[in-house]
Amino acid sequence: MTTPATPATPAAPAAPAAAAPSAAPAKGAKRSKKVVESEGIAHISATFNNLLITITDLRGNTLSWGSAGKAGFKGSKKSTPFAATVAAENCGREAMNLGLRRVHVRVQGPGSGRESAIQALASVGLRVASIRDVTPIPHNGCRPPKKRRV
Repeated sequence: MTTPATPATPAAPAAPAAAAPSAAPAKGAKRSKKVVESEGIAHISATFNNLLITITDLRGNTLSWGSAGKAGFKGSKKSTPFAATVAAENCGREAMNLGLRRVHVRVQGPGSGRESAIQALASVGLRVASIRDVTPIPHNGCRPPKKRRV
């Protein structure tokens, strides 16, 4: 049994991709400024080899981020306190341009740039409201790496 043929309805012509409104602005166009509350959290992860800093709002949405590698340092220079200072200054400046004024700092890890990163955030103009060490401490968990014999 065959179904009766229905007259074909003309399909609407597809709009060109350039004319369709999209969520991202066109390349080179100005982006609208994010509306940011004045308080946030700076997550500083200081490892032996690098320093990562992420500044979020109080809900956890990332406002800006930086690392010693993003600041232009390579190799063993990434683990220096100076690299941590430069990375934190860049990240803090970017967050202040979005409207952030006060920050709670959460530091994790044993790296050498912990204190210098906090000082850099303060020197940029962010008010440091609190500092918390959130380094995970094992209750006799995994075996640590062997000691180096140099």
